[in-house]
Amino acid sequence: MTGPIWLQWFYVLFWIALISLMAIGGYFMFRKFLKALPKADGKSILDWQEYYIKETLHLWTDEHKALLNDLVSPVPELFRDVAKQTIAGKIGELVVKEEAKQLSQDHIIRGYILATPKRDHKFLIKKLKERNIDISPYQELLK
Repeated sequence: MTGPIWLQWFYVLFWIALISLMAIGGYFMFRKFLKALPKADGKSILDWQEYYIKETLHLWTDEHKALLNDLVSPVPELFRDVAKQTIAGKIGELVVKEEAKQLSQDHIIRGYILATPKRDHKFLIKKLKERNIDISPYQELLK
């Protein structure tokens, strides 16, 4: 005797859900693993991110932090800290490579555009319009 049919379907659906959730979790863990692998220069993407953040940390004012927090507010809370760190790393990279003495709103917006996928740019455009910030200088990056 194999049991009631509803129980058999429950088992099938349970295993499908379990395998699906494990595959999704594995995908995100594998992405993080790839970012932690050292590149040809001996540093990983995460190492460079941390380096750029440390190099520019003294340039961040409360106003800059508030702007970044506002820009990442559409990101789900679970992923928001990771998104902020990634974006801050890209902003730091821009500042270091340009040898800028101050962090500007322009750096923050360009860093956000470069660090995020194109599908997220619509949220950035909406936030910039809410803050009455002209997006025309960034049209080339947004394409």
